[in-house]
Formats: sequence, structure tokens, C-alpha cells
Amino acid sequence: MRKTLRAASTLRATSARAIVRAIADAAERWRDADYPVRVRAQAAIEARTGYSLPVIEYALDRLFGSLRAPALIAAVEAEVGSLDSLDMPVARANGRQTHARGVERVVIVGSDTTIGVALIPAIYALIAKCHVVVKDRDDHLIGAFFETLVQEDPVFADAVHASVWHGGNDSREATLFASADTIVVFGADATIEAVRLGASPTARIVSFGHRASAGYVRRDDLIGDMVALTERIARDALLYDGSGCMSLHLLFVESGAAVSPTDFARTLGSALDRVAIEFPPSVLGAGRAASHAAARDLAAFRAASGDGVVVTAPAAQATLIVDPPRDTPPPLAARIVPVFSVASPSEAVAYLRHHQIPLEVLALTDPHHYAEVSEVALAGGAVRITRFGEMQSPPADAHHGGEPCIMPFIRWIDVER
Repeated sequence: MRKTLRAASTLRATSARAIVRAIADAAERWRDADYPVRVRAQAAIEARTGYSLPVIEYALDRLFGSLRAPALIAAVEAEVGSLDSLDMPVARANGRQTHARGVERVVIVGSDTTIGVALIPAIYALIAKCHVVVKDRDDHLIGAFFETLVQEDPVFADAVHASVWHGGNDSREATLFASADTIVVFGADATIEAVRLGASPTARIVSFGHRASAGYVRRDDLIGDMVALTERIARDALLYDGSGCMSLHLLFVESGAAVSPTDFARTLGSALDRVAIEFPPSVLGAGRAASHAAARDLAAFRAASGDGVVVTAPAAQATLIVDPPRDTPPPLAARIVPVFSVASPSEAVAYLRHHQIPLEVLALTDPHHYAEVSEVALAGGAVRITRFGEMQSPPADAHHGGEPCIMPFIRWIDVER
């Protein structure tokens, strides 16, 4: 407890602007592909996940490339009005002074599959001047970044901690959950429920359960450059083997154009093989390999009976299932993408609602077309609309799961006149 109080006191004496600057400087080191700590982390991530090295390098480039001072400051100010309000009471438009004071302790439980997902909430919690504890993964990525951060400014030495522990009977976990003011948890429903049971009654729980992401190709989109479009879609489908909530899990393609959804899927299959040269497929574990094989074989059996079409991409080790039965949910298996032929957005809406599929991302050829397909996003509860090829590259101020960036880590203090 004394160490926690000392950490909080030291960090609170540091300006939010200085904290942001130190974070951005540490991230700048990690943007260097030859930075020795990053090189070691890449090898550890490869061993843990089975992802190919180009995929890991892409993930780290996007992760640390987003942690730039202007972007972080803009994200904070969009929510609290002024970065200075994290340091002291600041006058607001209503004439009242408010102080966005960070809570004392934040505990973050990351995801097994996504690379570095726990880092973003940890960054915002530190900007709020909280004491941060992260349940790290076996690759120790978060811990390695924290070490770089301490090198940038020793003020973080007692304020950041990352370690690997196993849930359930670990006494450390019980103590941390019971003492946390805010807990951020990524994972399955069972994991989230266990956190709720162990948390203090007054703790704020920010949970990110499993979600899927979809793409929608309009009829007019089938008139343009199919090679460029399908390569962008292929990137979204192949990165992380479909294991992340921002991976492409299902694709809707409008019918009625000169290019049919089936022909589009065949063009996409060729694009998957080309993109696989840049992002080679991972080595799947036994469970995920079995799920892939089961979904592929069932689709092939149905296609042989005249029900749907299967398009394979051998180099990508991927399968596109064109028009699978709509009374079954998407397989959500590694490198398997169902492609649904739809006459209008209403058919996509019906499918999403029937299977109660929660969406994280809806990808379009251009986000400006959102108004035309907004009902699809709303039906799935999508929280981010982006263009194909960018699904796996959220900006620093993205509201993951629809949650704010820094608000979960602060409490407001109003100073009345």
C-alpha cells in the first residue's frame, strides 16, 4: 500500500503533458524495427501466437505508430475538455471549475489473441495519473514497453507493473481485483464474470467481450478497381487469422451488378493468395486447425450438393464460403470468410439480428457511404466505421467497444463558485 501511495503521489506531481511526452518518446523507440527490446518481443510474440513475423511487425508498427503526442492529447481533450484539467481545476463554459482527477488503482486483464490490446487503456490510465497493473501475456510485451517508459522518465518506476499470473486461485489476482478502482477486462463471458465477482462493489468494470466485424460491398463498388478493393479486403481477412474482434469475419456483397458476388469471391480468392506473400499464414494450433477444417469440409459438402460455392486460396490457406445457409451463424474460424449475396442492406440486417452478432467494425469501400448502409451498422451495434484495408488499424482515439478512452479512469471534482 505504501508503494502504491508513493507511486500515486509522484505521478500526480507530474504534469499530464509531461506524461504524454514520455509515452510518445517511448513509443518512438518501439517504432524502430531494430530496437533490441522490440526485436526480442517480436520473437516472444511469434512463439506465443504462432503469427508470422511480418504480421507481428505490422501489428507493432500500427500499435506504436498511433501513440503520438498530438493524437493522445486530442483524444483526451475530446473527452475532458482540457489536458490541464488532469492537473488542476479548470474553468468550464458553465463558469464552474472542474478537475478530472484520476482514480488510484487500475487493473487491466488483456486478451490472449490480440497483440498489445492492454496497452492502450494502460496508456490512458497513466495519463490520468493512476497506478496501473497489467496482467501480461507470456510474451511480456506490456512489461517490456513499461521498462522503456521508465527509462524515459523514472517517475513511472512505481506507477506501472506488468506480470504474468494465472486466473482462478491466484491470491495476487484476488487482492488486485478487490483493491482496484477500475478494472478493464478483455475476454470471454466467463472471464468477465469472474472479474465482476472478485471486484470491489464500488469498482468500475469496463469489459470487452468477444465481438465480430463485417464488411459491406455495395453494388456501385463493383464497378471500380476490383484488384485494389479485393486486396484491401484480403488484408483485413488474413491479419491475425481472423482471431481479433477487428478481423473480417463475414462479408456482404450486393447482387445485381455486372460482377456477381460469386465472381467477386473468386477475385477475392486470388487477392488472398497475393496478400499472403506479404502476410504469410500462421501456424494454427490443433484446436483452431480443426475448426478451420470442419468449416471448410462442411462447406465443400454442401457445395457438392448444389448449396453454395467454395473458393479456396491455397497460398493463403484460406477459404471463402459463398452463400452459406442463413439459418446458421458464421463459423468464426481461422481464415474462413462467409460471403453473403444480398439484394439490399435489409438482408444483412436480418442476418445480423437473427444471429445476434455484435459488431466491432463495419468496413466499407468509403466511410462516406455510411448513410446508405447505416442500418447494417446499427443492427450489429458496430462502434467503428472504416474503409477496407484499415479494419486492423484503429486510431489512438478509437472508442474500442464503444467505450471512452480516458473517462473510465477519472472521477470529476466540481469546484463551485
